[in-house]
Amino acid sequence: MEKRNSLKGKAVGGVFWSFVDKLANQGSQFLIQIILARLLLPEHFGLIGLILVFNAISAAIVDSGFSNALIREKQVTQKDYSTVFYFNLMISIIIYALLYASAPVLSNFFNEPDFVFLLRVLALGIVINSFGMVPRVMFAREINFKTMTKVNLTTSVISGISAVLMALNGFGVWSLIARVLIMNVLQSVLSLWVTKWLPSITFSLASFRRLFGFGWKLLVAELINAFYQNVYTLIIGKQFSADQLGFYTNAYRFSNMASQTLTATIRRVAYPILSSIQEEEDRLKQAYRKIIKTTAFLIFPIMIGLAAVGEPLIEILLGNQWMPMLSYFQLLCLAGMLFPIQAINLNVLQVKGRSDLFLLLEIAKIVVAAFFIVLAIWLDTGIIGLVIVTVLMSYIALFINTYFSGREISYPVREQIKDLFPIYISSLVMGGVVLTVGEIVQSGNVIQLVSQSTAGVLFYIFICKCLKINELNDIYQLLIPIVRKIRFSKI
Repeated sequence: MEKRNSLKGKAVGGVFWSFVDKLANQGSQFLIQIILARLLLPEHFGLIGLILVFNAISAAIVDSGFSNALIREKQVTQKDYSTVFYFNLMISIIIYALLYASAPVLSNFFNEPDFVFLLRVLALGIVINSFGMVPRVMFAREINFKTMTKVNLTTSVISGISAVLMALNGFGVWSLIARVLIMNVLQSVLSLWVTKWLPSITFSLASFRRLFGFGWKLLVAELINAFYQNVYTLIIGKQFSADQLGFYTNAYRFSNMASQTLTATIRRVAYPILSSIQEEEDRLKQAYRKIIKTTAFLIFPIMIGLAAVGEPLIEILLGNQWMPMLSYFQLLCLAGMLFPIQAINLNVLQVKGRSDLFLLLEIAKIVVAAFFIVLAIWLDTGIIGLVIVTVLMSYIALFINTYFSGREISYPVREQIKDLFPIYISSLVMGGVVLTVGEIVQSGNVIQLVSQSTAGVLFYIFICKCLKINELNDIYQLLIPIVRKIRFSKI
């Protein structure tokens, strides 16, 4: 009982601080993004979005699955940490050199003359980030997201303010470059300073083989996933103008804000928690079941609601010049509502040590996605066709993930669908109500947005009570200790 209560306490504390971390970090970045969207042009965001694709893929290579391997280990030594640190640093330097050399070729491919210098400068963040990877693993292993919250919020605010000041002084796309690099530097420096950790002068081949034996499959899977998540940016960047890419980039970023916040929060806490009970089958299944139901209860109505209020929301936050992104935003919200469930399903495979199956699923999904992407390009459906493929693939990926992860913990697809279906239907009906209110209330964007949001929240609570969806009460019970933490914790 004591062990169970301790685990519950860690989970509540971890969820609270992880959520505060993501909410504060994403919230500050969201505000900065709004300000920058009003100061800069769509093509600036398109160009930086294209460059960040290569940073995202490079980050997966640098990590090489070692972070998850270290978190999953029951005992980690200084030798293990040092080995991973030196490997990350070495690979990051090699990748930077490759990107530096290939920048002119990539610039010609995308027909962007400014691409060369921008990529060479922004890619420095890959090397800088490698210094902070081990400290971030330490935070995760200890479920110490309170400290991580302080580090991330500090870096987000300082880098954001710096970018806004540069944008006001006419630095254009360099404002966005500076924002990323300043954030990279501060996160690495502060993480090292807080943990007081320094690598030993040692590199253990035994540690490397053991950790890489688990991590290499995750590396390939993460590479596939990183490429898939960014392939639309690459295609749009090649076939369409920079401003069109800017509309897609910001639609993707804003639609992902809520989805990724909750995904990262739950996944970051769930992985170490589930790993600690990986050998207790019944307890693992029940914990996992509770996690996905609670996650769906929160994310389904949020994402459907955002899609329903998209028009007044974009008009108020970004201005009329960004309205071409509306249809992309709405469709990406419908795709994003399933991302957290997919991610948590994949957590189970990692917890059970099935990195081989994790890799096979990523390969299967990328093959299916490639077929639909090629079909959309062949049919000349434009950007909207590619976005529709994203929605379709989110449902296909969910089925694949739930099927195989469910086999590992005796929680089959039909049971998962049965658990999630009432929440899904309630959210769709709520979305219909929000759209209807939007058609009725035509008294200005602010009044329309407030009316739609209020109606959506009240109706969702009402329908959940009518259908006796237990997660409503579970969320209330979860909020009690969180409120206490807010009142009594010294942040």
